[in-house]
Amino acid sequence: MNQIDLSGQHAVVTGGGQGLGYAMARRMAASGARVTLWDIDGPLARDAAASLGGGSIAVDVTDHAAVEAAMKASEDLSGPVSIVVNSAGIAGPAAPLDVYDVAMWKAIIDVNLHGTFHVCRAAVPGMKARGYGRIVNIASIAGKEGNPNASAYSASKAAVIGLTKSLGKELAGYDIAVNAITPATAETRILEQLTPEFIEYMRGKIPRGRFLDVEEAAAMVAWLVSKENSFTTGAVFDLSGGRATY
Repeated sequence: MNQIDLSGQHAVVTGGGQGLGYAMARRMAASGARVTLWDIDGPLARDAAASLGGGSIAVDVTDHAAVEAAMKASEDLSGPVSIVVNSAGIAGPAAPLDVYDVAMWKAIIDVNLHGTFHVCRAAVPGMKARGYGRIVNIASIAGKEGNPNASAYSASKAAVIGLTKSLGKELAGYDIAVNAITPATAETRILEQLTPEFIEYMRGKIPRGRFLDVEEAAAMVAWLVSKENSFTTGAVFDLSGGRATY
């Protein structure tokens, strides 16, 4: 494992209790960062944070006031937040758009897009005041290409890509890098929300012939949140195993 130096940094990772978020938090902790895990499942986040020697906060990212309070609590706990990874997300069921459940559509947009907005909005003022920060938003290959029977998820992740590009330009003069990654399907619990047929469809679209390993995503993010990433911002980094080449 390459050693990325994150000493002196405080990272907040949403959806950090498991899956991609936890793997990224673990890699950052191994690189010297203090980590605070945010997750809607408080006990899960607490246990995960304990394994990393970090802190945890139970928070629903769709609740703007709760996110603002969680940011203050995180900084009271471990100092100014210099790194944010927006990993909280839901996939929702697979269904054609013309019969897609309206409440589920709104829930997916609320978590994946509004949640990312809320967290960025809470983190950015402090980063601007200090003239430094690193934000990574977890989008998806679905946000680039669109997946059939997953219009809500695809739309939400495409919106996260657009948010990332806009915010990256807004903050380029503050030494605040804002980037996104677009992973293909990874071996995480999000697969529990999908049918076996849809899972196999997703695997079949990946030229490497397998799903993403969470540690592969963590390795890319570790560099993106480091001081070595001093120039790139507003960019989208592909993690699709060759499915997308742009």
